[in-house]
Amino acid sequence: MSRFSDILARLDAVIAARKGADPASSYTAKLLAGGPPLAAKKFGEEAVEAVLAAAQGDKDALAAESADVIYHWLVLLAASGVTLDEVAAKLEAREGTSGLDEKASRGD
Repeated sequence: MSRFSDILARLDAVIAARKGADPASSYTAKLLAGGPPLAAKKFGEEAVEAVLAAAQGDKDALAAESADVIYHWLVLLAASGVTLDEVAAKLEAREGTSGLDEKASRGD
């Protein structure tokens, strides 16, 4: 397992453990208590910050903002009842398919 997949699995487990915790004692519990709308708002804010860091060519800020994006993405998935296995299944289904072909198949 890679270093990234290790931390991703640990972070996912921590987020799952915070479900039902007191929102006053845990930022994660507060986001989860707010449901998908709050989690989505925070995810979007962090994504914009990552984009800005990339556009400015600030590698350190991009790495830091990317960590924030990943954390908030995992919270958003948990708040929405979507598992990493469900995301993995979507990625696996797309393996070996051109990104252009896959996008065209969605009719976007």
